[in-house]
Amino acid sequence: MINDKNLKIGIPSKGRLKKSVLEWFSNYGIEIFIDNGGRGYNGIVSNISSFSVILLSANDIPLEMKKGSLHLGITGQDLVQEKVPLWKKNIFELKKLDFGYADLVLAVPEFWVDVNNLEDFDDVAVLFRKKNGFPLRIATKYHNLVWSYLRENGIVDYSLVDSQGATEGSIRNLFSEAIADISSTGATLKANNLKVISDNPILQSQSVLFASKNSPWTNQNI
Repeated sequence: MINDKNLKIGIPSKGRLKKSVLEWFSNYGIEIFIDNGGRGYNGIVSNISSFSVILLSANDIPLEMKKGSLHLGITGQDLVQEKVPLWKKNIFELKKLDFGYADLVLAVPEFWVDVNNLEDFDDVAVLFRKKNGFPLRIATKYHNLVWSYLRENGIVDYSLVDSQGATEGSIRNLFSEAIADISSTGATLKANNLKVISDNPILQSQSVLFASKNSPWTNQNI
């Protein structure tokens, strides 16, 4: 049972990340039991009655830690840094978990044969506006990270288009000219005839155990 005195940890509620998190705890001898035969959204830790597990979307975990409603959370570095501006003031990285690896990358169509780095991309963006009368569009759900990255590299002539799914198809469907999205192997990008530009990704991310600096840490829930 969850109460205000429990130490609360948020973990991903579905998919490979959920499985990896449960296996990671199990490897340290900590078994987590999820309600409703593993299909619920609450859980307990074996032999630790004051430790409550709450299953959430990986996207929601950073926001709940910022609010202080979770003491701990496991999610991706990309989501924490995107969802929580000035995140280091609110959230602390406790331990990198060595799974959930992915890079946030900037990608363009493969037929842009003369665009292979950010300098090329900047040139094309300027020419695109002159030719079309509106800025080159980048589809992404990582608005803060992409904006910061391009600003640091002196690129300003573009617009961000929100895309919460199937981002790789936005160019083919004429919603954007480029994309910025998470990629683990690059296979999905290649299947959609896209290529990554720049040797360095916008962000290299993995799953991390985070702690909230805004939760009421007391002797009762430590």
